[in-house]
Amino acid sequence: MLGALDMFAIGIGPSSSHTIGPMKAALQFVKLLAAKSVLTQVVRIEVNLYGSLALTGEGHGTILAVINGLCGESPSKIESEVFLAKMDLVKQQQVLNLLGQHQITFNLEQDILLHKQEFLPEHANGMRFIAHIGNEGGMESIDFVVNHSLGNNFTDDSSDSNKIVAGKFSREYFSIGGGFIVDKEQITHLGEMVDDSLAPPPYPFETADELFGLCEQHGLSVAQLVTQNELIRKSDADVRDECLQIVEVMRASVQHGIINEGVLPGGLNVRRRAPGLYSKLNVPHVAESAHDQRLLAMAFAIGVNEENAAFGRVVTAPTNGSAGTIPGVLEYYVRYGSGVTQDKLVDFILTAGAIGMLYKLRASISAAEVGCQGEIGVACSMAAAALTAVMGGSLIQIAKAAEIAMEHSLGMTCDPIGGLVQVPCIERNGVAASRAIDIARLALLEDTPGIVSLDDVIKTMMQTGKDMGVRYKETALGGLAVNVVNC
Repeated sequence: MLGALDMFAIGIGPSSSHTIGPMKAALQFVKLLAAKSVLTQVVRIEVNLYGSLALTGEGHGTILAVINGLCGESPSKIESEVFLAKMDLVKQQQVLNLLGQHQITFNLEQDILLHKQEFLPEHANGMRFIAHIGNEGGMESIDFVVNHSLGNNFTDDSSDSNKIVAGKFSREYFSIGGGFIVDKEQITHLGEMVDDSLAPPPYPFETADELFGLCEQHGLSVAQLVTQNELIRKSDADVRDECLQIVEVMRASVQHGIINEGVLPGGLNVRRRAPGLYSKLNVPHVAESAHDQRLLAMAFAIGVNEENAAFGRVVTAPTNGSAGTIPGVLEYYVRYGSGVTQDKLVDFILTAGAIGMLYKLRASISAAEVGCQGEIGVACSMAAAALTAVMGGSLIQIAKAAEIAMEHSLGMTCDPIGGLVQVPCIERNGVAASRAIDIARLALLEDTPGIVSLDDVIKTMMQTGKDMGVRYKETALGGLAVNVVNC
């Protein structure tokens, strides 16, 4: 079951789909080998990256992520220094320590293959891991009974993908945005991924009409309703603590972003801008200047995404490429909002998560699938709705804020220069944060629904994404990625 808090995950930069997802997939693969007691019999691991992962994976840290995942590292726990050091060690020693338990020879050029001209049919972010077990051909076929642990309990013990045949075990995974991964069986049953061990949520919804209709019917705010749904798997204290942890990491990424200076890694020689912007704007009169407050929100958001680009710790919101928009608006609210309390911060996160769910359920948050509208557009929509809610907005006003934000993000392409999550990605977060603040204030001035509903715009966003050419979907083959000379 997808919940509001699933739209946020604490992890490492720079990309949820290209870093966090592949790292999770690699970790799951070696854990699967260990669970069936064949990890120590592995003599070689081959990693095949397809489509968008191959085209922009080097700039997005995908190879780094795969190496760390195979070594047993988790994106939610790893420190930036460890993340980077693993690659240096593998390069120097040409040895990979699988799950921290079993060493094999590993050659980066031979064992990680980038298929830049080939997309797996199921999704643009596809990867295939192949474990070579013992002496090829010297083993009988071994059946694997796999209990998928990705929010469902599908088991297919008859599938060929769960067998070692001729000394090889192969498995395909797909990184579908926001750090979510699925395997080949699961991606064909996404709409059926239900954990039968849990009771159904008291207020199930998939559309905005259903969400806001249930809120009105039962006299609940958006945050209250999604909290009740979360309580089938967590305690009330757990929900609150998780929200406040998300807030804490978001605010910490803002603080790091407005302090840390220097040049971002990757070769574009992009200098961190947030510290300079903050120092110019953080002057005594700013508290009275709404204009400067919005500029500061832009600086906060830019700082977070500069941290993300430097492999720092951020919260996917709903992705890493859009990790700065919601924290930028949140920090603006904490500093300049009225009557700010921990309860309101919890409401902010839960409301944003509920709006993000609608896009995840009915469209996509993956730039490789629908372009940057699926990242920046969704983040702006989530932030605008959340800010409207904590500023006292009605259900109509919250829905309107979410709709306006996406309506004016439709068609936004993903065109990272050099395949890096830097230009134009970082600045887009700042612009989206400022827009979300203006949109929330606009929505609070009106109390009637607009002609375009939130469901209409979500449906349109998905259709627009399908119509986009592949060169505008995180492939670095179009837009600014090819029109800006990269010296």
